[in-house]
Amino acid sequence: GLALMTAIFWIFERTAPSRVDRWFRRLQLVSAAFFSLNHGANDAQKTMGIVAGVLFAAGYIQTFYIPFWVILAAYSAISLGTLAGGWRIIHTMGSKITKLQPVSGFAAETGAAFALLTATHFGVPVSTTHAITGAIVGVGATRRFSAVRWGVAGQILWAWVLTIPAAFLIGAGTFTLLRLAGAR
Repeated sequence: GLALMTAIFWIFERTAPSRVDRWFRRLQLVSAAFFSLNHGANDAQKTMGIVAGVLFAAGYIQTFYIPFWVILAAYSAISLGTLAGGWRIIHTMGSKITKLQPVSGFAAETGAAFALLTATHFGVPVSTTHAITGAIVGVGATRRFSAVRWGVAGQILWAWVLTIPAAFLIGAGTFTLLRLAGAR
């Protein structure tokens, strides 16, 4: 986001702000679609892999592959989840971390989409939220360092830092309880 926003500033430095705003309002439709495509490609493959692994381990499929219904279910779940809860996240990302304009929204979405595209190409599972948040912080920092609400960004960072240990503890606790209950 930071590098792309810097390049956009340099390219459009002599263009009227209203004209730049008009162009990037349209271009943001493309960047949003590009980000959405890469969001689905990266997040859905994680879900599909877990479901297929469980199906294989439980003996429901004899060879490891992704059944078509799993593909449909994963993409449907991501779509429905985005529709149901995405607006709150979009509000937090687009107005509470830093104020986004069409040009900065375009830069953040495009930067995050390329990060996701690269990770997906190499089969690396990454957090879509981390990608877009990092891009938004980078875009906000191009205006001025104080344009980023670092308290909000810090709260998000703490949530990320605590997620992995919390997931580990919940998983270990569940495993221990199941073992004590006699599950294999």
